[in-house]
Amino acid sequence: MTLTVGPLRAEPGRKTRGTIPVDLGSTTVDIPLILVNGSRPGPRVVITGGVHGGEFVGVDAAARLGGTLEPDDVGGQVVICPVANPPAVYDGRLGRSPLDDVNINRVFPGHREGGPTERLAAWLFDHVIAGADAYADLHSGGIDETLLDFVGYRLTSDGELDARTRAMAHAVGYERVLFGRSAEGGNSHAAAARLGIPAILVETGRLGERRPEQTRTLLDGLYRVLHHLGVLDEPPRTSPVAVPPRDWVWTGSVVSPATGLWYPDAVTGDDVTAGQTIGRVIDPAHGSEHKVTATATGRILYGMNGLTVAPGAELAAIAQPAD
Repeated sequence: MTLTVGPLRAEPGRKTRGTIPVDLGSTTVDIPLILVNGSRPGPRVVITGGVHGGEFVGVDAAARLGGTLEPDDVGGQVVICPVANPPAVYDGRLGRSPLDDVNINRVFPGHREGGPTERLAAWLFDHVIAGADAYADLHSGGIDETLLDFVGYRLTSDGELDARTRAMAHAVGYERVLFGRSAEGGNSHAAAARLGIPAILVETGRLGERRPEQTRTLLDGLYRVLHHLGVLDEPPRTSPVAVPPRDWVWTGSVVSPATGLWYPDAVTGDDVTAGQTIGRVIDPAHGSEHKVTATATGRILYGMNGLTVAPGAELAAIAQPAD
């Protein structure tokens, strides 16, 4: 069966690489795609990187996977989009697009007649994500964000779908697997879950780093997932996972109460209790202090490393083991 995305086509047993121009209303962007159409039947797996700018590990891993994955090794079809959001990746280098200051991972499945970022989300969802049998969205800690590597997914009302998604998340081989209690919201993997697609979010790396070992860790996880899904016959040539995956659940988020300078007392990896002071936001002009407390008990899995914050900026995300 021919694999087609827009004008790009890959016949069975072939790999095609190229870009597709996407009209965003006020401008046009070129979306890079790698289509690997396997030599034998199997599922269609979609992998996206570069949904956010400043998150380089996922972009690197997706591009490298697209370069090394060959049709003779593949059962099914693999669609790889290394840079899903070019304005944010190349121009903004942050989570929000410089075109309209919108975080694309809050507006999926997008709107075909909306603003530029909504249109981009709609195109990605309609042409790339919606046809998947499984989907992985690759992220990392951005330029001002510390993070413990984890895999995330969302629960739905479909128990069979949730079991398949959980098994896919565990197959990555990371120590922490975080599940959200619903598939609501504008994240790409949540929107995919609402469509009945097993979908995961993979977070690898921190502070906008691009160390080779981080990319290797993510590539190893992707190969494990592709083997789990039946796309690759051979198991990945990696060392065994040192720590079995463990299910975690989000318990709280802490946001900045004011504009100012952020001075944390608790950082990523620390265990905190609800009501504990975890830092202060200081007004740089007057020196006034806003005490910031934990909204829940658990471990900080990612947190703000930047000094300057605005009201509503996420300072810490807290989770704890589900058991």
